[in-house]
Amino acid sequence: MGDPAGVGPEVILQALADPALRGCCTPLVLGDRRAMERAANVCTTALRLVTVATPLAALELPEDAVALLELSQLADGDMAFGHPSERAGDAVYRYIRRAAELCLTGAVAAMATAPISKEAMHRAGHHYPGHTELLAELCRCDDFVMMLAGDVLRVALVTIHEALKDVPRLITTEQVLKTIRVTASGVAPLCGSNAPRIAVLALNPHCGEGGAFGTEEADAIVPAIAAARVEGLEVAGPFSADTFFHFAVQEPPPYDAVVAMYHDQGLIPLKMRHFDDGINITLGLPIIRTSVDHGTAYDLAGTGRASASSMQAAIRTAARLATGR
Repeated sequence: MGDPAGVGPEVILQALADPALRGCCTPLVLGDRRAMERAANVCTTALRLVTVATPLAALELPEDAVALLELSQLADGDMAFGHPSERAGDAVYRYIRRAAELCLTGAVAAMATAPISKEAMHRAGHHYPGHTELLAELCRCDDFVMMLAGDVLRVALVTIHEALKDVPRLITTEQVLKTIRVTASGVAPLCGSNAPRIAVLALNPHCGEGGAFGTEEADAIVPAIAAARVEGLEVAGPFSADTFFHFAVQEPPPYDAVVAMYHDQGLIPLKMRHFDDGINITLGLPIIRTSVDHGTAYDLAGTGRASASSMQAAIRTAARLATGR
């Protein structure tokens, strides 16, 4: 359900109001009943919330019902719109943990997550940079990649939530090659190709300008690309990020995925193109996990005006990937 003080509960109900979406999967919401009821009032939805004890019970509900597995009983003061709280942060952690457990045991086919507040989780003592790192720990997975995707651009990241000053030392041949491998494997079912075309960005302006602006390209990125090609992967680059995305958004897209070196390098252009319909996919996990590509939108919480497009896309993609498996 995500942070109850944000737009998560609202976009979930708005997304599930679409009959076509409910036709591609049986949804199960993990979260807080009071928060979901409040969202239902805001969204004026005709959907009914029905508390269930097990995921299987969701299969027995009528079309106008949404199954809810209650994992918290928060007070209004714990989830005031736009205000992170310690109790909400702990509840959010438990929602994510239970969802991962249900996926790992096969009780559910996939998970699609609403936005969380890292501040709230940190207040509760759960010190993770975000969903991705927490899920990787829960799944005991070291080779994971965060990718944001729309229908034109798909961008995977070598480094995720890192201070910019730390990025250069984290750009190693091993890390870049791992990201290329996981991206190629993870994006294959999305693009319908066993040989997806991967583009790799440079770290420095002008690809380092022959070492004048940095040596990460020669030291780490070029060797990683060469190693990936030896393995049979279709990889091109490194490309200078300032010009690359002009060509990458042409249709049909020339590449199936882009490997960017750091968060803002890849996600600023991605969100310019796919602000409403983009989603987050964690590649490399033994489970299927998608997410919205936006935050808690505290300024919109409680208004019913937040767009559900990303949540709809996340659920559709999770269902599609689950069907493929």
